[in-house]
Amino acid sequence: MSNFTECPIFPDNPSRCTNLIAVRRTSAAISLIGCIFSIFVIWLYKRYMAFSQRLIMYMGIAGLGMSIAFLMGSLHPDGVLCDFQAYLMTVFEWGVLLWISCVTFNLTINVLWKKTTEKYEWLYHVVCWGLALSIACVPFIGNHYGPAGAWCWVVEDWRWRLGIWYGPQIVALFILMIVYIYISCVLSRKVSTWEGTYDPNTERTKQLLKEDIRPLRLYPFVYLAISIFPIINRIQNAVDVHNPVYALMILQAIFSPSQGFLNAIVFAMDRETFRKLHPVYLKMAWESHRRDNGIHEYPLPKATSSRGDEIEEEVAVVVGGEGGGAGMRGQEEGQEFEGEENGRWGGEGV
Repeated sequence: MSNFTECPIFPDNPSRCTNLIAVRRTSAAISLIGCIFSIFVIWLYKRYMAFSQRLIMYMGIAGLGMSIAFLMGSLHPDGVLCDFQAYLMTVFEWGVLLWISCVTFNLTINVLWKKTTEKYEWLYHVVCWGLALSIACVPFIGNHYGPAGAWCWVVEDWRWRLGIWYGPQIVALFILMIVYIYISCVLSRKVSTWEGTYDPNTERTKQLLKEDIRPLRLYPFVYLAISIFPIINRIQNAVDVHNPVYALMILQAIFSPSQGFLNAIVFAMDRETFRKLHPVYLKMAWESHRRDNGIHEYPLPKATSSRGDEIEEEVAVVVGGEGGGAGMRGQEEGQEFEGEENGRWGGEGV
């Protein structure tokens, strides 16, 4: 068992630990709300039908778990609860990083080859969750989880911290930054060549940009931004172990749990999403979900006009237990959602 004091990193000023925990929990609580918001909106408008939106949802789930782990963070003595909180934090920190990496990989394929990686979605889950769970088990070897300042994590051993998290994170951040800059340059160059006559290939590229690229392009940037202060603080800890900088620890306590909150802002600022947050749209979408269990669609046979042209197929919507009039009302009220949301989501335009 490790020695446990009221505030091991600031023994002469224990209120600093209290402040650090309060700041971190507040940031985590806000991020928790942000993750729930993103996941709820994706479910409400059935945006999970589109692969890019499912990637956002998976990031939200990982961020949700990370927020819960940060909310648990406190001055626990070394033991089962402390180890569990440290393990949970490691799992979901790795989960967030790996899903961000998958988003970046998908963006790269979208931009360079105009393809989607949706068929590898199952592999994304195997890699992200499998790798995260496996790496988080490693510190149990030699009992390297325990009190780590104002909360529980890998104990004060910079080699283990570097190997388990900060080393891979720094390498991943460097790769993400290079790829993100490259993707931005390629997109800018492509957009500048789109002026001119109509071209089917250009229109397909625009549609891909609208549906798969534009909703995802800011998430890697957010991750890069919030990782700066935690890395700076840990570098300072490794250089001067016995003299932590309180200001850097406060910044880490603010930014480390903020992934879910900032992702929710990026998600909500998408033009199409922002428009759908109007109370009228929210109410209609909720009613659409409530009607799902009672709606049945029956395609009517195609008719032929006097000119020999086929008339488009019509759909009769019948609400269980109600007459045809109610069915037509259900069709009119829900058409904007059940037609639009079952397709691929991406926004209003490029």
